Amino acid sequence: SSGINAEYGEFQTFQHYFKQINLRPSVMTGIKYVGQIPSVAPDTCLILGQQADIRTLPFSAVESLIGNRVSAKVFDEVVGGLGDSEGATLYPKHIAISTISSKFSRSTTPSSAHLIMEAVTKKLPKGGNGVILVVCQRRYVFACGSAVARAFPTYNRKTGDDAATVRNVDVAFYCPDDTSPIPQDDVAVLDATAKAIRLAADIVDRPRNHMTCDDIVELARSVAAGLPNVEFMTKRGETLNEQGFGGIYGVGRAAETEPALIVLSHKPPGASKTVAWCGKGIMYDTGGFSIKGKTTMPGMKRDCGGAAAILGGFKAAVECGFKENLHAVLCVAENSVGPRATVPDDVHTLYSGKTVEINNTDAEGRLVLGDGVAFAGKDLQADIVLDMATLTGAQGITTGTSHGAVLTNNAQWESSAVAAGLTSGDMVYPIVYAPELHFSEFKSAVADMKNSVASRTNAQCSCAGLFIGSHLFKDWFTPSPISWIHVDMAYPVHVGERATGWGPAFLLTLFGGFSKSPLLSTLGPVIPSDQASKRPKHDD
Repeated sequence: SSGINAEYGEFQTFQHYFKQINLRPSVMTGIKYVGQIPSVAPDTCLILGQQADIRTLPFSAVESLIGNRVSAKVFDEVVGGLGDSEGATLYPKHIAISTISSKFSRSTTPSSAHLIMEAVTKKLPKGGNGVILVVCQRRYVFACGSAVARAFPTYNRKTGDDAATVRNVDVAFYCPDDTSPIPQDDVAVLDATAKAIRLAADIVDRPRNHMTCDDIVELARSVAAGLPNVEFMTKRGETLNEQGFGGIYGVGRAAETEPALIVLSHKPPGASKTVAWCGKGIMYDTGGFSIKGKTTMPGMKRDCGGAAAILGGFKAAVECGFKENLHAVLCVAENSVGPRATVPDDVHTLYSGKTVEINNTDAEGRLVLGDGVAFAGKDLQADIVLDMATLTGAQGITTGTSHGAVLTNNAQWESSAVAAGLTSGDMVYPIVYAPELHFSEFKSAVADMKNSVASRTNAQCSCAGLFIGSHLFKDWFTPSPISWIHVDMAYPVHVGERATGWGPAFLLTLFGGFSKSPLLSTLGPVIPSDQASKRPKHDD
């Protein structure tokens, strides 16, 4: 750890948090965003961007980085010969250049940010301190800068020669449409966003024995303590049962560590709106008595991806100057098998007061979030409630591995969410909102609803989201003052065996209009003025 320079704050941040909960921080790469291209040549360098932008890059702009090893003639020849999605070595083991695809449709981001994690992982030369120079249009700096952070995971337990190399990496930008330095305020936002992404990814990457319900409670407490004027509250174990949180309690009561409702609250002076972000935090999902198989259970450490994203996003939002009331509501439990575990046919009463017949203990995320959104509406009096979860396998079938699924009672928020996804690189796509067609899938003879659908061929991803929303609203057709956005990100939360830190960049962009940051407020889509879904039908 001594190899990380004090300027590279991520290491100190993670070290502080994990020392607080008696977990050893992993060896990692320190990242620092800089406003202009460094004047000193690094050990290694990767130049990265779309082909059209790379071809505008003059040698004079990068001479300080590579001029000690590469001539202007060689640079110009290589750049001129690069095609789309191609790479080249400018100097063996030290300097590489790579183009990322500029092909995009109306449902993918024109920044190509979704391709950067893989490009950096594969193309950045190994060893030594380095510089990544991102060549992009000025409006894509946030998306591309955020994407770079995903390439540097922080959790690692390898030993010997396989251990991660400690190194520092500067991330700089060259923007053909505006070559002036990146303002320091924007650099600070990039830094906060990168920390949020890496914190979320670290939580998701940690196995259950390194990130329990106890651990995330203390981690969230430490995050709150490090932010100005943020309140922290938690309800755990039997307190949840006594106060009516039947979803969280029922899912987590059999585990070794107690389930928890964790709330971090930021209430700045002058706020006129209240926003609640609710995250699913299943620290491990065995499926309960509806148990997963030996091939489907591995990887279920990632079932806390929603809560991880909300915690990281909340931290960055407060650091960047969120102007409205903001609450992070983490619904935390471990879905275990044991004598006290919920079994199919049990009936639980959730915090909404509605009863749920359990017909699938592996449909547990919607139960904990049902309590979370009900708490956000009843106790926090939220105007806008967003829940985020690794909720369903159906999400991957519905919107694929790169796009989260967004379901909302408000058409304007749907459009804003799609726009925020394209801007941030955390892409989302809308799914069908038709409770009159789908909520009957939960019909029960003995309770208000079951927790799993009767048919898996009737918009299953939408149904799962509707279950959560049903605990926020009295019914689907009574006008409500609450805008609700549900995000299922079961597949974008990871690529292969590594977490992506998906979520914080999306949240910061979607709610950019509530931020003091000039960068985020400019990038953020228009916040719908009609916050409520006052119309009985979902229309424009």
